Amino acid sequence: MTRHVFEYALLRVVPRVERGEAVNAGVIVYCRGVDYLGARVHLDVARLHALDPDADHEAIARALDAVADVCAVAAPPRSDRRTDGALAADGPAAGEDIGRRFRRLTAPRSTVVQPGPVHTGLTADPEAETDRLLRELVLPLRGCAR
Repeated sequence: MTRHVFEYALLRVVPRVERGEAVNAGVIVYCRGVDYLGARVHLDVARLHALDPDADHEAIARALDAVADVCAVAAPPRSDRRTDGALAADGPAAGEDIGRRFRRLTAPRSTVVQPGPVHTGLTADPEAETDRLLRELVLPLRGCAR
């Protein structure tokens, strides 16, 4: 079984940027070896409201879903990738190399939805790795009382 290098970053929700408190709400995974870019998101509204009772969880969920949607856009064949930034039927992401897309999505920013630092690993199945990272780093721990 061939294992490939992959990179990943957590998506964090920072409802009050000035306080710096965050809730893990998703993960983005990029594996160049198999041309894979995927994301999984899960917003725990109770955790979010523990940090900021006035946080607009619906708007934050839409922002997280937008990241997942950008990752889900199929990359054009390597020979047909556009570099001119022209809009395509699926939006600008459709013409963008997935490696560049990952770098754009993981660039540091001071917004409510922020990427964490990029980490690396080895995997034979990037799709399964994305699911595993969501379970281990984002979803509530099993058996924990709220």
